[in-house]
Formats: sequence, C-alpha cells, structure tokens
Amino acid sequence: MKIERFLILFVFLVGCQLSSFSQDRSEIVQQRIEFISEQLGSEDIDLTNIIEQLYFYYDNPLNLNSATSADLEELNLLTTIQINDLLLHRKLFGNLLSIYELQTLKYWDLSTIQLVIPFIRVDDKLDNLHVSLKEALKQGDYEVFLRYQRTPEERPGYDNIPDSVLSTSNSYYYGSPDRYYTRLRYSYRTNISIGVTGEKDAGEQFFQGAQKSGFDFYSFHAFYKGGKYLKAVAIGDYQIQIGQGLNLWSGYAFGKTADVTNVKRSANPIKSYTSVDESRFLRGAAFDLGWKDFSFTGFASVKKVDASGIADSLYDDLQYVTSINLSGLHRTNSEIERKDVLTEYITGGNLRYATRGLQLGLAGIYQGYDKEFNKAVQPYNQFDFRGKDMYSLSGDYSWVIQNFNFFGETSWSSYNGTWAHLHGFLASIDTRASLSVIYRNYGRGYQTFYNNGFSEGSNTQNENGLYAGLKVKFSPSWTFNGYVDFFKFPWLKYQIDGPSQGNERLAQISYKPTKTFEIYARYRYQNKQRNSRFSDGTVTALENVVQQNYRINVSYAVNEFFTLKSRIEWVSIQRPSQPFEKGILITQDLLFKPKSLPFDLSLRYALFDTDSYDTRIYSFENNALYAFAVPAHYYQGNRAYVLLRYSFLNYFDLWVRYGVFIYNNRTSIGSGAEEIIGDKKSDLTIQLRMSF
Repeated sequence: MKIERFLILFVFLVGCQLSSFSQDRSEIVQQRIEFISEQLGSEDIDLTNIIEQLYFYYDNPLNLNSATSADLEELNLLTTIQINDLLLHRKLFGNLLSIYELQTLKYWDLSTIQLVIPFIRVDDKLDNLHVSLKEALKQGDYEVFLRYQRTPEERPGYDNIPDSVLSTSNSYYYGSPDRYYTRLRYSYRTNISIGVTGEKDAGEQFFQGAQKSGFDFYSFHAFYKGGKYLKAVAIGDYQIQIGQGLNLWSGYAFGKTADVTNVKRSANPIKSYTSVDESRFLRGAAFDLGWKDFSFTGFASVKKVDASGIADSLYDDLQYVTSINLSGLHRTNSEIERKDVLTEYITGGNLRYATRGLQLGLAGIYQGYDKEFNKAVQPYNQFDFRGKDMYSLSGDYSWVIQNFNFFGETSWSSYNGTWAHLHGFLASIDTRASLSVIYRNYGRGYQTFYNNGFSEGSNTQNENGLYAGLKVKFSPSWTFNGYVDFFKFPWLKYQIDGPSQGNERLAQISYKPTKTFEIYARYRYQNKQRNSRFSDGTVTALENVVQQNYRINVSYAVNEFFTLKSRIEWVSIQRPSQPFEKGILITQDLLFKPKSLPFDLSLRYALFDTDSYDTRIYSFENNALYAFAVPAHYYQGNRAYVLLRYSFLNYFDLWVRYGVFIYNNRTSIGSGAEEIIGDKKSDLTIQLRMSF
C-alpha cells in the first residue's frame, strides 16, 4: 500500500469538506479521551469517572450564579484563573444577568465560552440542596447497563480441551471469549449516588469454577455530597485525590496534551467509583468534613490485591510476595492462583484551608500489606518499595493573584526517606495568551502506592523536569498551542541501563473561522534515550531515539445532522541501532445524528501502513456509552467500524457496534493463546441502557 494512495485519498476527503462542527457533549468528551489516550499510549483504558461529570452537567447545566470554585473545577474545562475571574465578577457586580455577560470577563475568550455553554446556565433560581428522601428518590435517575463484547475469531486459548490438560497448563483459558458488563445505579444530581457494577473479562469463568458468584469483579458504592458540615461521605469503592497527585491520586489524570493550559491537577477530595479498572481505587469508607474555610478528609481502605509469592515448604504458608499483578485478569491456572493473595491497607487524612484566592493542604497517609513484599532486586529497581508498610506526608498549595496562579506540592515518603516536589504557575499574559510552567523533582527512591504526578515516566519517581506551555489566540479564528519539556532520569529505568535524559516538543495551529469548520495541524517531537540494540553482552550503551509525529485533522458539519471528520497522521522513528522506520494512518469519520429520528450513526474507515509495532499509531474510536476503544494501528491494512445507537420507548438506548481490522501483510495476528490464524480481527459490542 503506497503512501501516494494515502495522500490522494486524504486530499480528496479534505476537498469535500469546507467548514466544521458545532460541538456537542460527545465531541467535547471525545477530545478529552483523545488527550488522555495519546498520553497513556494504551488500548485498554477505562475513563468512566472522568467523563461522567461532563455527561451529568450536559443534562443538568451548572448555574454560574451559585456555582462554587469546586463545582467549576469539576467541569475540567476552565483554568483556575478563569474560575477566579468569574467569582470576582460575581463579588463585584452581583449575579450574571445572561450568558452573554461572560464576554465581559477578562480571561474568558469566545472559544472558552463556546466550550462551556453546553454545560452551564445563568439564572436566579437556587438549586434545592435540602430535599427530603422521598423527593430525592422521586426526582433521581435510575440506570441499568447491560453490555456484551466479543472477538468472534477463534483463538487457541479458548479451545475445548480435556480437563486433565486444562488443570496443568497456563496456555488455555477456563472461560468463554465473551465479556459481560452490568451496572445498576441510582443518582440524584451530584449529591447522591448508589450503584453496583460487575464485569467478566474474556477467558474468565461465569457462575462456575473459580467464579461461582458470577462476575469476576464486583464494585459497590454509596456516595453523598452537599451538607454544610458533612460535605461528603463514601462507603464501598471510592477515589481520593490530593494536591497535585504526588502523595495520593487514585484514577487517571491529565498530563502533557495539546491543551497546554490544562496541566494543573484539580483535586476532587472524594469521588464515587463506577469504573471497572480493578486496581486504581480504594475500598472502605471516607468522609469530608467542613467548617468555615477549613475541610478535613479522612479515609480507610482494605482491599485484596493479586500477587505471586514464595511459600514455606514445611507449612505451605505464604512467606512473602514477589510480584503484584494489576491486570485484573483471572483466566488461567497461574492467574487464578494469584487472585486476592495480598491484602492492602491504606488510611489517612487531608486537612485543607480554602478561600477564593488561596488553597492550602496537609496530608498524611499510611500504606501497608498483610504480607512482606520482596520482589527480586535488579539494578534498575533496587530503590523500589520492599517490606510491609510505610507512610507519607505532603503539603500542597494553590494561590491566585491577579492573572497568575501559583501551585505545587511537596511530599515525603518514609521508605528511603525520599522527597518529591512539583511547583508551577499558570499565567494569562493578556486576554489572548496563556502560559503554563511546571518544574518537578522526584527522588529515585520516592515511593507511594498510588501517585499520579505530572511526569514523563509511568510513575512519580526518579525524574527531574521542566515543562513550559504557551497558548496564543492570534484572532477569533487562529489559535496556537505548544509546549517544550526537558527531563532527566538520574537513575536506571526498566530496559535503560544508565541515567538518561530527553526532551519533547509539540506545536499545534488551529483554524476555526466558523462554528462549522475546524482544521488543525500538529507536530510532536520526542527524543528519549534507550538501550542500543547493538550489545556485546556486557555493557549496553544508550542511544537517542527520535520519534516525530505529524497530524492534520479536519472537521466539518455539513448540516445539523451530518458531521465529517478526516485525519492523516505520519510517524517516524530514528535510532542508530536500527533502520529508519515510519508509519501512516488515514481515518475518515461520518457522524449522522438526526434530531427528529430515534437513532444516530457513526462510521469510520481507516488505512494504515507502518514498518513495525514501534511505529504504531493510536486513534480514539466512538463506542457505546462508558465503553472505550483506542486501538493501535500497525503493520499494513485497513480498519472500519460502524456504531448504531437506537432510542426507543422513552427509557431505552441500544448500541450495536462492529469493527474489523483486515491486514494486507499478515497471515496470523497476535501470539500464544491470543493468536488468530488469518488476516482479520474483529470486535462486537452490544449494550442496552434502561434509564428512568
């Protein structure tokens, strides 16, 4: 498949498009998921908790005349400076009279206003927070989700084999290739949420064998928010967010994206947990108390964790754990044996002081296991946690003064006695330009169980870096976003046999002359050091690996029903120890959402051609609500999917989605238990939502 064919097709598609799209909630949510998926570089993500707030505020717009700073931060669409600008305007001039008054705010440009309009309202009606239980039950929302997913192609891991072979092998799965998901939830605004979620992964058993209780994973939560003194309470599964994520931050968070002003963490102290990620959550109870300008969050969690260990040969008791498994998969003998081997204990508190312009926080966390954790020592991991417990202390701040927002966090871990620091600021240089700067310094021995600080690496450890981002609004139509990030890793990393360093740069120019047309061009450059693939078996030298990504994206709303989206992305990787590699991906989307009909339709056709898996390109795809698809495109072939959503009887929504990869240069796909013989791999999703 020649690159020339790609370019001809893309030019033709762009030529058919003359103007963009008016954004709806799905489009805004899609952008946020794309931002995170590009950062994570993973096909298997669950971002339910991040997008639920946007979906809620679309159906229940936030009243800007009564919204607090915390309410506005939950939108994840505004900077701290913009939030403070609105609050100051309300203080000086009283309530807003109409949505058009937002144009008088100094740091709210037209694009910001257009972005938040679907999720806000302006009126003098006060939200009734003090309702009776009877009223809450009557006015609340009830939802039931039933989802079925499967890859239809045959794979050897699911072969029907004798029990004698199955019981002694880790090459075969006990369960079917079907994946089941169900969720029952009651919610009243953002104040009350009660729900149960269950999931069975492909290959796991269902109501038999190791899973006699049905689903492999269950999650339950009961959550309340809104009291004057008891501000929030959670029972069951929940998430805790503190400061900038250095000490404790369960769940995902934004990092380096094209949205360069969205680098600061906005912590939501307690959140109900509704996802099916089987690792990044807490299980137990939490509460948030408030008095005047002070708040205190206390929490305790006891949770089972999958692990492998060494047993005492005399007593057959587990002596210590050597590895922890976070995949959540229990399909084979070895995976089932690792299930719930370890018990994790986490408890702590977070004291906060907050006024309109200043926020301060202090936190102390205890983290431990019921068994000794003692993984094998390698040169790169010799500073990683080993033992049974540790504790950590942290302090964080956020200070808004005029058009500057200074923020940061300092955290200390008792294990290795090591510090982690993050400090930064956001500045609105004028109404057309914003600047963000972050400096971080994470010690090589810094350890906490759940951290998610701003970083280049996968955890908040062994990294120094300086990031600077700039957003400039040249005119109502033209916008520039760009950042540079310089980072060092003072100690070794996995498969990097020495201290290393690198840098990353991104530049994006966007042109949006009308509400119905947008085009942007993006360039991303990454230079990181890796082990050379030339080695004499003794010392492995480091080499610079340069990856460059080029993207052009065009979006066009033909009318209020049809939206077309075209994208071309090209990637290259250059390193001394291997030949130059490249890859290209072209996607064409058609979205059909007729307001007068009970269905909408999403279609995509994609062509890709990459030299190897290293030059893979991730691309977000539309899917059923709270189901996520960000597949990697590599080798040579095409990809297509169709998604149909049908609403009926006022209470029901049905999603049916079918996608398929067809490869031109493959006779098999995958390996081992997941190998597919042939050139095709497909996926099927069927989901029913009942909402009352």
